[in-house]
This record gives sequence, structure tokens and C-alpha cells, in this order.
Amino acid sequence: MLNYHMNKLVEEILKKYKRIWALKYASGLLGWDIETYMPPKGANARGEVFAHLDLIQKQEILSLASFVEEAEKIENLDDLEKGIIRVLNREIRFYKKVPEEIIVKLNKVTSEGTIYWRIDRKKDEFNSFKPYLQRIIEINKIIAEKLGYEKHPYNALLDLYEEGLNVEDMNSIFNVITHKLPILLEKDLPSSHELEHLKYNEDEMKKVNEEVLKLLNMPFDRFRMDISTHPFTIGISVDDVRITTRYEGIDFKRSLYSTIHECGHAIYNLNIDKNLEGTPVGIGASSGIHESQSRFWENIIGRSKEFVELIYHILKNLRFEKNYTISDFYIYFNLVKPSLIRVDADELTYNFHIALRFEIEKRIINDEIEMDEIPSLWNELMEKYLKIRPKGYADGFLQDMHWSKGWFGYFPTYTLGNVIAGIIWKSFKNLKNKVQSGDLESIKEFLKDKIHKYGAIYAPKDLLKRSFNETYNAEYLVEYLFEKYNLI
Repeated sequence: MLNYHMNKLVEEILKKYKRIWALKYASGLLGWDIETYMPPKGANARGEVFAHLDLIQKQEILSLASFVEEAEKIENLDDLEKGIIRVLNREIRFYKKVPEEIIVKLNKVTSEGTIYWRIDRKKDEFNSFKPYLQRIIEINKIIAEKLGYEKHPYNALLDLYEEGLNVEDMNSIFNVITHKLPILLEKDLPSSHELEHLKYNEDEMKKVNEEVLKLLNMPFDRFRMDISTHPFTIGISVDDVRITTRYEGIDFKRSLYSTIHECGHAIYNLNIDKNLEGTPVGIGASSGIHESQSRFWENIIGRSKEFVELIYHILKNLRFEKNYTISDFYIYFNLVKPSLIRVDADELTYNFHIALRFEIEKRIINDEIEMDEIPSLWNELMEKYLKIRPKGYADGFLQDMHWSKGWFGYFPTYTLGNVIAGIIWKSFKNLKNKVQSGDLESIKEFLKDKIHKYGAIYAPKDLLKRSFNETYNAEYLVEYLFEKYNLI
């Protein structure tokens, strides 16, 4: 465990922070319940409860402002204390700079807008949701102005989801990805396999997922898995981490890799140092760092030939009529097929979906394009990157819920996660041998030592520099993909 001796003022701040931690704990548990077991008619009351909890949390955060300001003047704070003050400052800064009426307006327009987004998506039209999207964009521009920024207004929104991330970082990343990966797309890679069309028995699939959890040595006294429409992970506390998966009855890799992906998030939460529990830094460093853990386990480990060999006996629980080989499963897990839908994208083409969204968000927030231009620009970029074109709105720019929720600046963290996973891949020696021998614990220990145990003590860029002596270097992700797909 990490051991620190606290400054008295910081100790006082942490005592007061316990109330905020308790509110976050309660909100997390209530949020998990919404997605899993809450009766549908409980939604209205639950929404009101969340509104009150958010208001109380804001008041509690702002009550710490003077203490945090005083602590900033202390010169000899250690890394933990500096991290605590840094994280709290980010929350305080947001609440101070963005007026409450702006947040209320955004919550109202997104609550209503999400309903009309669903309607338009179902009808494959862009009528009802249109005025809401316009307002959501306008409010995000206002938030960017209130927060302040250097060089580009989109930087203010990127920083909300990934501390320190900016347009220059993402331009650099996508310049590498969009110029180098198309070479792989020109190769004759496997694009289909009969396994993706076969129905599976849900009970058999549950058994497969349960066995994979055991293989990953998930601690069942601190962890649980349930079912939801959209798989997710929530770290309620360091000893209470929960994930969900889904069962669709066909194309079983979706369920399998949803489970492994969420386990990657869960492993991170479970390995945060217990001394950080109940503090502002007792969480993951950022969305991008968190996503790197899920993508590392899902793709770099989970879709490797060595891992497929490791779980081959488990996959036999799926009693298909035909006896499929390790090679069959490996090819099926690694099909490359440019798709219109992001969530269905394979490992190789996925980042082009994010490049497209980043380009649109960057331009719309900077007033380079009008909202009415989004559908056509979306289609042009889809054709440019993946050589396919949406036939309508539903499989085009209306496919994701993010914009209806007001989440401008979130999408880039998905690609950032892949980039950081590539950095981890490059730095881990003998990874293939570890997976092949089933020594997954040593991999978890490596990740714990380099990333997990620190929680949010260090800002994302500082953590990468400290643990890997790296910046957001996309070259390793490209190297990994070339090495892998040149052998398939």
C-alpha cells in the first residue's frame, strides 16, 4: 500500500470530503440500480433524487473552496496531497465558472432531446431532434467560453473528460492513425465467418462468461456481474465493483468481449490503493486511462491467439453442431469489416469512427460549420475513411446517444484508450508468453504497479510520463496492429 503523512490542512479537507464521497457512493449505487433492477415506474422519483443529490454535492464541493485555496499556498505538499488539491480544484473551478442556470438548461434540453433523438433515430429522420441538437451545441459553446481555453474552444470541452487533453494532441494522434492504418485495410483480411451468424444458448454463454471471470481471477467477494442492455462498469468502492454484460442470442463474441472489456475497467477499480478510498483521488486517473485498461484486456490480450488457445476448452461449453477449431475462433474474433456502426466496429477500423466524430465536434464548436452541415460531413468522412456511406440518419450521425446527452468532447477518449493500450503493449516484455502460460496475475500486477494503485494522484499525461516515459504516442498502436494483422 501507498503510505503518506498528511498535512493538517489537507487532513481537514479530507474529513470534510467524506460527505461528498458518501454522496458519490449513493449516486453510484442508485445509477447501477437504474440499469439493472429498478422497476420502470421508479424512474421519475429516481430522477428527482438524483437532482437533489447533485445539488447537495455541488454545495459541499464549493464549501471546500477556501480550504483548497489555502492549501495551494503550502510549498512542501507531497504527490498525494498535490493530487487531492488538483482534483478538487477541477471540480470547484467548474462549479464556479459555469453558472447553475447553464447546467439546468443543459439538463433540461438533454432530458427532452434524448427522447426526440430516439424518435428520429427510429423513424430515420432529422426533424424532432433538430432544434434540441442546435441548443445543445449552443450551450456547449457557452460552457467552453465560461471555462476558458487556450487556442481552441474545443480544448475546454476535451479537458472536461480528459484532464489536459487538447486539439493538438488529438490532431497528432489521428494524423498517424488515418495516414498509416489504411494500408492494412487494403490487405485481404478475413471479413466473415459462419460463427457470427450462429445462435447460441444463453445458459451456455453465461457459463462461458463465468469461466472467463474465473480465469481472470475476479474476486467474487468484491465483484459481481449482472445483465443490462448496455454493458458498463461502476466502482462503488474499492471493495464493491460491478459490471454488466449482455446476451443477444447471436454472434457470441459480442457478449464475450463485452465481459472482458468491462473486466478491464473492473480490474483497474479493484487495484486502486485502499489508502485512497474515500478521497478525491480514489478513482481512475481519467476516462482515457480507464479505457486503455478495458481495451488492453479486450483486444491486446483477449483477441490474441494465445488467449484464444487458453480459453478454447471454455468455448466448448457452446455446443454448436460443428466442432470449430482454435483457428476458427481466432479468425472469427478478429474479423475486419468496415461498418457504419461504431459499436460494431472491429479493432482495426474502430478509430476511424472516432476520427470522424472528433473532426465534426472540433469544427462545430469552433464555428467552422453549421449544424445543418453535420449529416453531409458525416457521410463524406465515412466514405473517406472507410469507403462506405450511410443510407440514412439512423446508421449515420444519429446512431450514438452522446450528442443527445450533451457529451461533446467525450468521443476522443475512446481512441486515447487504444493509444495508451498500445503504449502498455510496447512496454510489457514477454506478454505473449505470459498469456500463453495463463500467468494473467503477473499482467495485473504490472498494470497495478504502473497505473492502478495511483488512482488519480497524477494527471493522465504525468502518469504516462512517470510510468512509461511516454506521451500520447500513437505509433505503438499502429505497430501492434501491423504486427498482428500481417500474420492473420
